[in-house]
Amino acid sequence: MTDPDAQTEQADPAAEDAPTLSPDDVRFGGFEQPYTYQVTHQAAPLAEEFGGLEPGTETGTVVSVAGRLMLRRVQGKLAFGTMADATGRIQLFAPSKTTPDFEQFCELNLGDWIGVQGEVMTTRRGELSIRVDGWTLLAPTRRPFPDKFHGISDPDLRYRQRYLDLWVTEESRRVFTARSRILSMTRQFMEDRHYLEVETPVFHPIPGGALARPFVTHHNALDMELFLRIAPELYLKRLVVGGFERVYEIARVFRNEGISTRHNPEFTMLECYEAYGDYETHMALTEELVAHLATALHGTTTVTYEGKEVDLSAPWRRVTLAQITSEMVGEEVSVHTPVDVLRAVCDRYEVPWKESYGSGKLLLELYEKTAEHTLWHPTFVTDYPAEVSPLSRTHRDDPLLTERFEGIVVGRELCNGFSELTDPTVQRERFEHQAGQKTEGDDEAMVVDADYLRSLEYGLPPTVGLGIGIDRLVMLLCDVGTIRDVVLFPTLRHEQEPG
Repeated sequence: MTDPDAQTEQADPAAEDAPTLSPDDVRFGGFEQPYTYQVTHQAAPLAEEFGGLEPGTETGTVVSVAGRLMLRRVQGKLAFGTMADATGRIQLFAPSKTTPDFEQFCELNLGDWIGVQGEVMTTRRGELSIRVDGWTLLAPTRRPFPDKFHGISDPDLRYRQRYLDLWVTEESRRVFTARSRILSMTRQFMEDRHYLEVETPVFHPIPGGALARPFVTHHNALDMELFLRIAPELYLKRLVVGGFERVYEIARVFRNEGISTRHNPEFTMLECYEAYGDYETHMALTEELVAHLATALHGTTTVTYEGKEVDLSAPWRRVTLAQITSEMVGEEVSVHTPVDVLRAVCDRYEVPWKESYGSGKLLLELYEKTAEHTLWHPTFVTDYPAEVSPLSRTHRDDPLLTERFEGIVVGRELCNGFSELTDPTVQRERFEHQAGQKTEGDDEAMVVDADYLRSLEYGLPPTVGLGIGIDRLVMLLCDVGTIRDVVLFPTLRHEQEPG
């Protein structure tokens, strides 16, 4: 490297495209980034291999490592640094006598990417280190880099600049590493049970598969309106009609709804469908999957969330929606309760309602206001009203109910599943009722999907389906309170022009 005080080559002041040198370019004499760097080892494996060496040990093992310089201190003719890579951190030991360009090494900025070659050793204090026998600047940071002690205190800045947050916030790195493991283990879990992973369209000609407001876009070549999918459900069930008896998709879905600690406009769902089963089949599958993931991550099915223990082992409690709502409001209510009585109960609990709401919808609104948030320990709330479950099969014991469940943990919905409605005639009636709701102003209501109805007319066997919110599952298993901390790049308002 050249002398940092040496003058750089003078550019022609008349040249309109002459580059402007940054302070780092001047500091490093016109830095030219290398194209490659040969890395032989990483920090964590080195710590595992050489941990426990006596102080003052020289191993004779020469390695080449690379990463960001996260800490640096200079003590006269000796410099120390902490280099971080994707696996962890390791100390750099730089004596002035043997470190090339020692003064320039001492002037490196926190956050600079560097490559280091040298012997693995321990200092007199026993700190595992790499002696800096050679080093290369791989990429300078041209902005002040946050240090690991102060981190990033502004949450909005953490989400906008996740590339910095991952370096200085160990918890963020831990959570996103765990998320990757959860997705990998979920895939293996499903494949071990003979589910076939598939991919279905993200652009839908008709929004369907859930009660939600879609995002709308336009395809120029076809001159047609399309919708970002709110769920992959209807396409996955078409595949069951097509003979794939067990299918699943880990799908990115999009809903044009509010943003909160539990909601992001785009999120990830596991959806799976199994022929010949009913909603009991997928309640058992949910219990098994969640317990499996908790044990793999923590060694136990008992996890801590917001300071309280949660036992995720099977069996989970099962209670009907009518039963739990009745418990909370202090009187028996159900889909058979007259509408005027349910309206009065809603008024008592300040639950807003519309004239178009039947007993089923009123009952659901009451449950969501009074009961759902109280269910801390894993609970399957079952037997939802047909009025609010347009894709669910009618309950075998009550035509006003469906065989549907939601899994509730720590007071929030984790999953939704049901025995699938297989009768095309009944499905058409449900779609048409939903279309009427949309006409009356319900932006989340479904519309009639003629092609899906046609697929049902070819025959859908008894089938059960399940949707699990992956983001909420990660929140639960990693003890995270907001969805923004488990989504790498959450949706945010526009910021001011980046400075």
